[in-house]
Amino acid sequence: MEIRVAQRAASIKPSPTLAVTAKAAELKAAGRDIIALSAGEPDFDTPEHIKEAATRAIRDGRTKYTAAGGMPELKQAVADKFRRENGLAYEAQQILVSCGAKHSIYNLMQALLNPGDEVIVPAPYWVSYLDMPKLAGAEPVVVRAGIESRFKITGKQLARSITDKSRLLMLNSPSNPTGVSYSGAELEDIAAALVEHPDIIILTDDIYEHILWGQDDFKNIVNVCPELAGRTVVVNGVSKAYSMTGWRIGYLGGPASLVKAAQKIQSQSTSNPSSVSQYAAVAALNGDQTYIRESTAIFKQRHDFVLAGLNSIDGVECTASDGTFYSFPNMQGVINRLDGINNDVKLGEYLLEQAEVALVPGSAFGAKGYMRLSYATSMENLETAIARLRDALG
Repeated sequence: MEIRVAQRAASIKPSPTLAVTAKAAELKAAGRDIIALSAGEPDFDTPEHIKEAATRAIRDGRTKYTAAGGMPELKQAVADKFRRENGLAYEAQQILVSCGAKHSIYNLMQALLNPGDEVIVPAPYWVSYLDMPKLAGAEPVVVRAGIESRFKITGKQLARSITDKSRLLMLNSPSNPTGVSYSGAELEDIAAALVEHPDIIILTDDIYEHILWGQDDFKNIVNVCPELAGRTVVVNGVSKAYSMTGWRIGYLGGPASLVKAAQKIQSQSTSNPSSVSQYAAVAALNGDQTYIRESTAIFKQRHDFVLAGLNSIDGVECTASDGTFYSFPNMQGVINRLDGINNDVKLGEYLLEQAEVALVPGSAFGAKGYMRLSYATSMENLETAIARLRDALG
């Protein structure tokens, strides 16, 4: 008997980044010397004081259920972080702690969107931004920006994409996959368009906030336009900043009524995130922040090396990142001159087989002809990978 899956499941795609990572792991297991530049996670270990907080929680028996939306201690740590680092004031009922920032975004969309609603998604986009609205019955509306605008949309572009069905705008700065961030002036331009449309909720995904070097300090859209605070949801987490991807703690702050609805969704799905991970996250947010400065400096060094290396290859054009640990080169010139390679997916397969380097095709992020490269790996691996790419594409 053939099992028919639900239309909502059939309408979405599995994560292409995880698929590339899995294929690279499969080839490595078969004995191939694969350098995987596909995974979006820091290669550093979680800082010791954070691991110790988790160990202490286990020893003290703090392994039971917590409140579905996160334990009070962690909500307070999140509120303190928002106030201290972002100048944003949230009460406990305005904060939701989830199983990763992706989970926070999913819960928000399930709580907000109805069938027929539209979600405005600037492209290039993080892969899940396109499929999560579909799971809520909504329709993603893509607004494209290329390398000529450093992958950033303008207020005019946004205004042209708004309809009477527009319900949510996704913003991600610094961006996965491009590594670029919006300046204060650019955010003001976008905010000016949003002020004219009070029914649109803004979700600002700030998960790469701390991995930043391209501007003096981090700003999101609420910082430059406080008028939007009452309809903006700020999403963040500990995964990227503290190398805690596997701990699965994300959080959001926003309007109390919307957060309450998102928490209700969470209470009927996962319930609370891991109690041990929550205690670790308290230590991360409240503790010594030296790790962030040190790891960001290393990412910047790697970025500079990768940027120069990519731009030295004929047919590759790469713009500088402002943060994260990604480069997003335009490789259409390479595609045009390689026999038998007619798109970025084929190029990714070619590089995996011929150069033994795993990259993620840009089409997964809404940008055909590009590739995403993660430099969250050692400089030794990066030097070898760039040399292999140069040889394979020379």
